Amino acid sequence: MRTLCFVLGDQLSPDISALRGADPSRDVVLMVEVAEEAVYAAHHKKKLAFILAAMRAFADELRGLGWTVDYVPMDAPDNGGSFGAELARAMARHRPGRVALTEASEWRVRQMQAGWCERYGSLMDLRPDDRFICGIDEFGRWAKGRKQLRLEHFYREMRRKTGLLMEGDKPAGGRWNFDTENRKPARADLFMPMPVRVPPSDTTRAVLDMVAARFAENFGTLEPFWFPVTRTDAARAVDHFLRHALPHFGDFQDAMLRGEPFLHHSLLSPLINVGLVDPLDLCRRAEAEYRAGRAPINAVEGFVRQIIGWREYVRGIYWLGMPGYTERNALNAHRPLPALYWSGETDMACMAEAIGQTQTHAYAHHIQRLMVTGNFALIAGIDPHALHSWYLAVYLDAFEWVEAPNTIGMSQYADGGWLASKPYAASGAYIDRMSDYCGGCRYRVKEKVGPDACPFNALYWHFLARHRNRFAGNPRMAQMYRTYDRFTEAHRAALNDQADRFLAYLSHQGTDRGWRG
Repeated sequence: MRTLCFVLGDQLSPDISALRGADPSRDVVLMVEVAEEAVYAAHHKKKLAFILAAMRAFADELRGLGWTVDYVPMDAPDNGGSFGAELARAMARHRPGRVALTEASEWRVRQMQAGWCERYGSLMDLRPDDRFICGIDEFGRWAKGRKQLRLEHFYREMRRKTGLLMEGDKPAGGRWNFDTENRKPARADLFMPMPVRVPPSDTTRAVLDMVAARFAENFGTLEPFWFPVTRTDAARAVDHFLRHALPHFGDFQDAMLRGEPFLHHSLLSPLINVGLVDPLDLCRRAEAEYRAGRAPINAVEGFVRQIIGWREYVRGIYWLGMPGYTERNALNAHRPLPALYWSGETDMACMAEAIGQTQTHAYAHHIQRLMVTGNFALIAGIDPHALHSWYLAVYLDAFEWVEAPNTIGMSQYADGGWLASKPYAASGAYIDRMSDYCGGCRYRVKEKVGPDACPFNALYWHFLARHRNRFAGNPRMAQMYRTYDRFTEAHRAALNDQADRFLAYLSHQGTDRGWRG
């Protein structure tokens, strides 16, 4: 009985459950590039190229392992354009006795799989994606009955489960979390580590040519393209990060520098999310750097927490909240996403830097996403679903299961505090403390009102004022409200007027260019 093993574009792992138990000498792997997946979001050109090039490289990897791979490229003249159409055509070609699939990572594709199971019945063998440490049902059991679903409690469970950074039943270094040591601003450094850059192979070059021809109007630049797309090159990227960047990753993980998009970050999340790097093995290797004395505990713990803590946690939140999680809007924010998010045309240096490098690299690190582009959207009252759609489109590592909770929950508080204990709103002072952006900005970060005042300042106090009934009783925000209450009535009115006029201008122009208070 021949098995048709249907592997999706973010399941590029040789040990994926869809392949388990199959016989390479008899069974067939199906991989398809379909327009339906390329256009459901306005994907960055580099994101499209990365996923398609990685898929084609994985097909070659499987062929090298002896598999027969039925690969349908997007530019094939008879491509059906959807997963369902291509599955039906492949079943007609191969007449399998069984179709093995691994559960999709995103809700909409999982619903497609459910439809196939209903249509084809016992032919379909849908298997869990066991590349994650915490299964979806396991997370549901952990969450059941809890009033608050806080990361810290979940993270400790994952540490105990994996044994990572543990000394018996105690955390290595005597603490579970070293985040307080990971908030140092960075300075320009000639020896800043650069990520591994891989010249495009002939296979990748063919993908780049196809994306350039078919998706010329999509966001972002396509060239130069240097991301690893093979397992071998992904392993090189891991080695490079562990040796050169991990030792200072913790110290500067929240820092932002003009002209330095990468700092000491790993850039491994896209490789993990499509299956080229095993996350648990990566964490064990990072732990080995700590045990060998080559990386400090604050760096390694912070890195491990992002993977076995945050990554696993947001996946659990996503599946717990779907369907409907992406439509939540607890703060009733409905302002359209300003055009500056797509154009990068803004006088706000921090926004220009974050959006500009997003256009160029399909990348911005977590603080740029949370405390610059996300913070601005939050305090400006931008529709969280519009922002979610933007993040999903523009970042190389953005798949809905990981991006939506980060945006809807962490960044925009649109889930009403299900994920975050407070909204991550901040004035320009935070950005000034953690970056060098403000020194060269057209606006003055220390001014709150007037033609040259940093827009983040008035918007921040405007946000607090309009949501006072919701947040005044939040212990983590009480100090901000006490500060606001010490302002004179005239100053509060000036802040409110400044914010209202700025938002009116932004709504009309789509950018702050030309704004003079």
